[in-house]
Amino acid sequence: MFLNFNGEVREEGVALLRADNRGFRYGDGLFETMLVRQGKVRLGGHHFERLVGGMGLLRMAFPRPFGLDMLEGQIGELCARNGHIGDCRARLTVFRSGGGLYNAPEPDADYCIQVGALGNVGWRDAGLVLDVFPDGRKACDVFSGIKSNNYLLSTQAGMFAVERRLDDSVLLNSYGRLAETTVANIWWVREGRVYTPPLSEGCVAGVMRRYLLEMLPAAGYSVGEVSIGQDGLAAADEVFITNAIRGIQWVRNFRGSRFGCRIAATIHEEIISKI
Repeated sequence: MFLNFNGEVREEGVALLRADNRGFRYGDGLFETMLVRQGKVRLGGHHFERLVGGMGLLRMAFPRPFGLDMLEGQIGELCARNGHIGDCRARLTVFRSGGGLYNAPEPDADYCIQVGALGNVGWRDAGLVLDVFPDGRKACDVFSGIKSNNYLLSTQAGMFAVERRLDDSVLLNSYGRLAETTVANIWWVREGRVYTPPLSEGCVAGVMRRYLLEMLPAAGYSVGEVSIGQDGLAAADEVFITNAIRGIQWVRNFRGSRFGCRIAATIHEEIISKI
């Protein structure tokens, strides 16, 4: 298998980082996980805008020209080199170049692209079972919207989900309200209206979240960004989650409350399946 490091294809398993690498030491970087279909990144423009915005927030810049066309070209080459001919997953990891202490001012960034085959990530008729991760909280600040390489809270919540035989864990923010799940943005339906937490509640600025906020009103849905607690979610008519790889998945059970999926299924069929 092969990966791409700073534009150069290399074999996986070969050491790329120094021991004092800032991404390894401090999580000083960010990543994008993308669905690749027929050589193109689904919602590629949204991914690239989030990448550029996040790098600016982290005071990082590529020392060489880098654009969406270049990214898609390198991803396509890597998929072909690894024999992936159908839909696949691509992960772009960006981190500050070199080493140094936590306050090193250098802006130059390195990157690594990895690709892999997709498993069963589409619509699930059975629905998901979720519960709240009790041992940590998501901060609400300017950094909460990026996909930071410091992913400790989500990895712990993911292990909690496996231990409890859940499909995913819900992360609360520092105020005890819902932020997101370990891998997705969260939505709910109440009396026909669709809701999701605003970015100020600490959720990642998901590309599928952004796409649906753009597309749902045009498709005739009433949409709102509002804060919600656990009891409010339990009282919803429907709950679903979204991300760039999985699209939309409906939730059938949250902490003992059961939900339907009529609107979620319609959104999947009429909007997401056509991207």
